[in-house]
Amino acid sequence: MALKWGIVGAGRISQDFVTAVKTLPESDHKVLAVAGRNKENVQRFAKQLDIERTYDDYGKLAADNDIDIVYIGNLNTQHFESAKLMLEHGKHVLCEKPFTMNEKQTTKLTQIAKERKLFLAEAVWSRSFPAYKKLKELMESGELGDVLFCSVNFGFPLQHVDRLTSKDFGGGAILDLGVYILQFQQWVFRGLKPLEVAVSGHKNGAGTDESAGVVLTYPEGKMAVVSTSARVALPNEGLVVGTKGSAKLPKFWCPTELITDEKSYEWPLPESPLPFLHVNSAGLSYEAEEARQCIKNGLIENPSITHQESIELARLMDLVRKQLGVVFPEDSQDF
Repeated sequence: MALKWGIVGAGRISQDFVTAVKTLPESDHKVLAVAGRNKENVQRFAKQLDIERTYDDYGKLAADNDIDIVYIGNLNTQHFESAKLMLEHGKHVLCEKPFTMNEKQTTKLTQIAKERKLFLAEAVWSRSFPAYKKLKELMESGELGDVLFCSVNFGFPLQHVDRLTSKDFGGGAILDLGVYILQFQQWVFRGLKPLEVAVSGHKNGAGTDESAGVVLTYPEGKMAVVSTSARVALPNEGLVVGTKGSAKLPKFWCPTELITDEKSYEWPLPESPLPFLHVNSAGLSYEAEEARQCIKNGLIENPSITHQESIELARLMDLVRKQLGVVFPEDSQDF
């Protein structure tokens, strides 16, 4: 039986997600409904993507008993309440990154999911790509030797985009782009906790961060150097270095290739008759299928990005923001 999806938010990332899901067999996935605050946008979205049900209220989608799982692709500041609403109505949830605005909100969501025995995952789609699986294989097999260093950078000129600058929208390079670089080094040094985290960066006139650099020192001589910018385009690649060799991921956030000292690997993306708005968005289908497999097997979290890892990611972003003096109203929220 197909996993029946509801979509929260009728924006660009939601459009790409639905388009990607449509590359999967209809016997496995069906997008049933979409909800958003703007009725005209929602109806246009549904018509374009052939979605039969539309709602101009998230609560109405939450009450739709035909929906199994909800993909949340609205604004950062709306993630927590949207995910909480869906979980409380018995829906599984795949929520875009950043999962929430901070560690407290993320922890609360994971508690609700555990209590209700519902699948909940942060949509760190990068980890669902075959290139990430291959990198993990190379590290665990010892082919790279003892991995001691990784670096990654991620930047685009985005200061003209309100979603990236406005405090009301949960803006800033850290939450929007930084989650990618932090999850990458977390994937490389999975299971380890940093001994020290050094942070530097700049804020813009709106009081959100426009750039950040972070050095994370780990036990046994391991270190990660990561950087992000919402002012300039960076090389946007990840590098892992071990005592026996190195591996590089071009377009590390959605990689279709992996390059080692000795060999290169490539994975073609699923083909779609519909266009995508962002680079390599067909790869969003990987995380949708991982969600289906997890639910099918009775899991409430994705082994590729566990609840604890999402909590740790939120904690790191909180730390980086604190060092740069970026504070959001949600930071004073208590549960």
